[in-house]
Amino acid sequence: MNAPARHVPTTPTSSRRLLINGLLLAGMGAIAASGKAVIVKLAYRHGVDATALLALRMMIAFPFFAAMGMWAARRALPLSTGDWWRVLLLGFSGYYLSSYLDFLGLQYISATLERLILYLSPTLVVLIALVVLKQRPTRMQVAALLVSYLGVLLAFGHDIQLDGRRTLIGSALVFASALSYAVYLFGSGQVVARIGAVRLTAYASMVACVLCIGQYLLFQPVSALWTYAPPVYWLSLLNGTVCTVLPVLAIMIGVKRIGSSLAAQVSMLGPVSTIVLSVWLLDEPMGPWQSAGTVLVLAGVLLVGSGVAKKR
Repeated sequence: MNAPARHVPTTPTSSRRLLINGLLLAGMGAIAASGKAVIVKLAYRHGVDATALLALRMMIAFPFFAAMGMWAARRALPLSTGDWWRVLLLGFSGYYLSSYLDFLGLQYISATLERLILYLSPTLVVLIALVVLKQRPTRMQVAALLVSYLGVLLAFGHDIQLDGRRTLIGSALVFASALSYAVYLFGSGQVVARIGAVRLTAYASMVACVLCIGQYLLFQPVSALWTYAPPVYWLSLLNGTVCTVLPVLAIMIGVKRIGSSLAAQVSMLGPVSTIVLSVWLLDEPMGPWQSAGTVLVLAGVLLVGSGVAKKR
């Protein structure tokens, strides 16, 4: 007869420590990811374009994602041909196309407006589910959609008065970026259980790295990458590590410890930190309309998160 398994109770102290660590990791990941927009805007001041910035960012991030992918694949089953195609498509949509459109849009609009538009991704996932799966949104999700888009319209209306054409172009590009990332979120939700969250994230990110670097090499020689001003390189180093790899790891571990719903609420630190950094480092104006828009967008995302949590 086998001896009964020993049960090691989780003490209140250890549970509290796990909760605090998870909250800190999720918060750190949200803040680090939000710094990307500010770093890109700072780099644009030195005459670099979106294609070169993306290539530099992904060259730095690639080894980290490759190591993450090898670690995740150690005990996992090999992927089927169909799964590889899904990874390629998700990498193209979620990390390559979304990033490229976002970087292009940041040439035209403020970091604050960019971050607010990107935070529409969860609401766009609801709309994609409606179109593809015929899943009717709940009343709370409809309320979230209305509140979020009203918030973006307030911030958009403020900025379009300052520079109408540029705001229109930049907002359209960033909205397309948010839609592309929403497609990734929706698609990854269909396959993540089979592939694994870490492996899917690592592989999709590696696909994006290859595409971003390849895109640059199609139009420029490799030697051109080393002709930019010195600040471009240390900003790209920060972008590739602190604002790309670190958020992925921190948020992933944070979600494991505190759950996706609570982690989503902690991610609300993202737009707030973007506002603080953009006002401090970029001297971007922050008026009452933008503040009101930020509050409404955050409220809308919280409503979406609440609806998901209740379904579970």
